[in-house]
Amino acid sequence: MNLNSEAEKSVSPIKRALLALDDMQAKLDAIEYAKKEPIAIIGMGCRFPGGADNPEAFWQLLRDGVDAITEVPPERWDIEKYYDPDPDTPGKICTRKGGFLAQVDAFNPEFFGISAREAVSMDPQQRLLLEVSWEALENASQPPENLYNSSTGVFIGIYLNDYSKVMSAVGDPTQIDAFSAIGNSLAVAAGRLSYTLGLKGPTMAIDTSCSSSLVTVHLACQSLRLGESHLALAGGVGLNLMPDTSIALSKSRMLNPNGRCQTFDAAANGFVKGEGCGVIVLKRLSDALADKDNILAVIRGSAINHNGRSSSLIAPNGPSQQAVIRQALENGGVEPNQLDYVEVQGTGTSVGEPIELAALGTVFGNRPQDQPLVIGSVKTNIGHLEPASGVASLIKVALALQHGEIPPHLHFQQPNPYVNWDELPVKVPTKLIPWPAGKRLAGVNAFGFSGTNAFVVLEAAPVSEPITKSIERPMHLLTLSAKTDEALVQLAERYEKHLTANPDLDLGDICFTANSGRSHFQHRLSVVASSSAELCEKLATFCTGREAGVFQAKATVPPKIAFLFTDRGSQSFKIGHQLYQTQPEFRQAFDRCNEILHPYLEQSLLEILYSEPETNLPFNEIAYYQPALFTLQYALFQLWKSWGIEPTAVMGYGVGEYVAACVAGVFSLEDGLKLLMESVSREFERIAKQVIYSQPRIALVSSVTGELITTQVATPEYWCYLVRQPVSFATSMDTLAQQGYEILVEVGFADKRSQPLSKTEKVCLTSLHSEKDEWQQLLESLATLYVRGAKVNWLNFDRHYLRQRIQLPTYPWQRKRYWFGDGNYTNRKVESFSQNNGQSSMVKFLGQLNIKQLIEQLEIKKELSQEELNLLPGLFELLTKQYQPQTEVSQSKAASMQQINPKLLTATDIQAWLVVQIAKELGVKPEEINVRVPFDSYGLDSVLAIGIASAGKQFLGLDVSPLLLVHYPTIESLSQHLAKQLEASESEMFEL
Repeated sequence: MNLNSEAEKSVSPIKRALLALDDMQAKLDAIEYAKKEPIAIIGMGCRFPGGADNPEAFWQLLRDGVDAITEVPPERWDIEKYYDPDPDTPGKICTRKGGFLAQVDAFNPEFFGISAREAVSMDPQQRLLLEVSWEALENASQPPENLYNSSTGVFIGIYLNDYSKVMSAVGDPTQIDAFSAIGNSLAVAAGRLSYTLGLKGPTMAIDTSCSSSLVTVHLACQSLRLGESHLALAGGVGLNLMPDTSIALSKSRMLNPNGRCQTFDAAANGFVKGEGCGVIVLKRLSDALADKDNILAVIRGSAINHNGRSSSLIAPNGPSQQAVIRQALENGGVEPNQLDYVEVQGTGTSVGEPIELAALGTVFGNRPQDQPLVIGSVKTNIGHLEPASGVASLIKVALALQHGEIPPHLHFQQPNPYVNWDELPVKVPTKLIPWPAGKRLAGVNAFGFSGTNAFVVLEAAPVSEPITKSIERPMHLLTLSAKTDEALVQLAERYEKHLTANPDLDLGDICFTANSGRSHFQHRLSVVASSSAELCEKLATFCTGREAGVFQAKATVPPKIAFLFTDRGSQSFKIGHQLYQTQPEFRQAFDRCNEILHPYLEQSLLEILYSEPETNLPFNEIAYYQPALFTLQYALFQLWKSWGIEPTAVMGYGVGEYVAACVAGVFSLEDGLKLLMESVSREFERIAKQVIYSQPRIALVSSVTGELITTQVATPEYWCYLVRQPVSFATSMDTLAQQGYEILVEVGFADKRSQPLSKTEKVCLTSLHSEKDEWQQLLESLATLYVRGAKVNWLNFDRHYLRQRIQLPTYPWQRKRYWFGDGNYTNRKVESFSQNNGQSSMVKFLGQLNIKQLIEQLEIKKELSQEELNLLPGLFELLTKQYQPQTEVSQSKAASMQQINPKLLTATDIQAWLVVQIAKELGVKPEEINVRVPFDSYGLDSVLAIGIASAGKQFLGLDVSPLLLVHYPTIESLSQHLAKQLEASESEMFEL
């Protein structure tokens, strides 16, 4: 409020004071609301026992009442060795059961830019977090690259690391490398997520034992409300790779020998351990609504506290649990009797269960007997996931709110006699029950043996207003992409299965979600379809390897695109009519041209083009034909531009050159149309001199000279010259080819009589064609542009249509085994060479890889026997040809090390050595190395750079800095640089 304004000075002091108070109150209300603003859950990802590898599969498991507990897999530990039903037996576990994930040894490191060598040293919990977090972001339609450098927070619950024990159990400290420390740090589990995705919000790993992941949700909500984060990832992870913790829990009588969580049951005697990972994506509700996100559920309030000095460090505390529940309800502005359901901690321990139920009874006891509080625990399905248990419970409740059903609670036969059930207004659902529509509210409770308690209040997502679809385009374009061809086919299979299982999904929503809500990788597929059935059929055909009428290519870098504006039009009416009806950018540009032309034409272009043919309007007259052709091409250009497809060069001939010059900024739309109206008039020169010209903003190729033009085109003389000269089309096309333009888009009309635009191998596309539906031709050209690497603005592509983000399949990981101690990815040693040749003394030289020392010893010939000298050609071959098939090494060099002159050591030789060394550092085979691919694509970081630089210094005798790998980011460029350095150095010391 500006009290100095003239209008306010005339207001009485009392009224001004009241206005100021109102203004202050509004600001205070906004601050108070921000402190308690609801938080939207817009995405979820999970990996839970029983094959629940995504939220949909998890819901099916819950809904069907599946018990996912199994016997301990043999790859974890030998259960026969460790099992004993007596919990007091030293070194033994009283149960054979648990909830386990499959293939925790497998990972797709290349996807995240991580080397194979580093992957081996990474705690599988970190790997799992990377994959599940990516899936959660895809589920939320949040392309990770859009979050780069954003204030996105990361809050991860984690407290055990069995993988470090696996590494210790191997008993070979020589396999411990620089990645072992960061790979097994709990803090790095969260930090690696932010590093990999480029997130700059608050990032932390939280350890409050069993309440860890629910605490992360509370902290993430607070961070969002404070404005520290605009988006947040929250969740937890836990894996059981070693028997140690189970032995300890067995001794403390926390594990149930029955191998089940029999929560609330008289037979409850502890819990069964489970494992898994869950991550949710959070955003302030107001932002989620504004961004039209797919809201899965809403967090109304949350709270955390500690038991303090209670009866025991690890025992639950009733008053503290009551307090945290009441605080969460207050924070969310919710009354206790408004909750329908509470997902309890429910570990089934003899101490914890009665305390938790008593706390719930105290807080929620004042409710009608006919409206009992429904309670249940996901631990009866999947076991106790410890640091991931809270987020598993929360995801269960969010899914139940979504589907309007409460899943059955398992293993409840006889109520626990230590609980006063008659005085508790609670109900345990032993079968699937409906959750009536309305204001559905629920709670999630968690406490840990650290003494930290957490409670979260959830509400069903706000009901969306029914969407009335606007005028819709008749066809749609789906894009899919992956980092490998194999993954692309698997992704297409996932989509085909998902769409077959959900035939009622709106095709526009499917394509919008896939196009705008996913990252776009190099291996690309695009499909044009008019129905979901057609889309499914094309995807199914593609997956079988048959011709499917789809578009597929590998996009390396965005292509150089040129636009061609022609003098070619259609003799038919209604050209562009579909676009005029369904695409506002086209319509607005068309109407603008029509408005400018109004003083020059007797009849409107709208009437001429989009009226019935029998009206005999003068479409074929040049006074109408040329403006109509200009208008159509200009409107098409604006349509392409709105989709993000913009050229870096344009050319045109005839009418098209005026459009090309106009979009290049040579003159205004008004002046361009004025020139074209007058181009056959004797007044043309006078009109041309009145036009205001500018130099083109993008490259412009002349149709007359066939050359790139700048200053010439910004003169009236050029345009006067233009109307009198023939078109040099072939020369113009050659100029574009010489400038490296890979794709030519004809922004106009083609028919069956049209000649190919180019005889080169370049991609030539057209916008409209007489033999195809307008949208079909346009989308097929857009599909080709996409798979060739063009960056499309998919949000703008659909911004005029009422779209909804929906849940679609996530990325298909290409996993392989990476495990410490396998020996496949550790530093490769060279004993195999010595064993093959029976000469252990060669190990020293192969290990050193020090050319200077080798040559000095060759010169002295004191330490090598004749037999060893005979093996030297094999050594040189090992360093070059054998481990780098792509690198050709002269046979004379491989013939004998005795004849080597280090002055002749070339970039090819150095490149061969670098390939072997980098392959060793990365833990891959040398033949997998591409010398032209940047180092960072292999996951080569500073740690590996230091290792390579150190070895390079030894090998070449040069001062090699790790920074060289930044300045020369490929093996090829680094080799060439080092060769020049070697040539300039004191190479005399290498002479024999």
